[in-house]
Amino acid sequence: MIKGLKFLAIIALVALVVIQFVPAKRNQSDIVPASDFIASYNPPKEVESILRTSCYDCHSNNTNYPWYNKIQPVAMFLEDHIEHGKEEFNFNEFGEYSDRRKMSKLKSFISQVEQDEMPLDSYTLIHRSAKVSNAEKELVLTWVNQLQDSLRNQ
Repeated sequence: MIKGLKFLAIIALVALVVIQFVPAKRNQSDIVPASDFIASYNPPKEVESILRTSCYDCHSNNTNYPWYNKIQPVAMFLEDHIEHGKEEFNFNEFGEYSDRRKMSKLKSFISQVEQDEMPLDSYTLIHRSAKVSNAEKELVLTWVNQLQDSLRNQ
């Protein structure tokens, strides 16, 4: 029994070392496209700060990676999470969306923030600065609702 556990521990350790050589994709770009949400709609500085701190890491083409992103399998998990986040809502590509898609994405954004689904608890657990207070949430939601109204009236 103990020999079997030792063997499994050695296999697990070797697998952990080998997996470190699997390169991680990096979601980083120095370019801020004209289609970027903040560049396109120029929110108030407070709203911009909240969006950058609490949303942009997973929902844009430029992630500020933590130190532990260099460790596999954590890096694979983070990249999968970021890819999924960008599929749902990509702030850098928002200006390229059709008017109908913009309205749909904003409606979803509002709903998820109102229901405390975003930012994710798993993200704010590690990134404390990304946690959104009720006052910050209200500030962002008020501005996004105004943006939605203005887009609807165009």
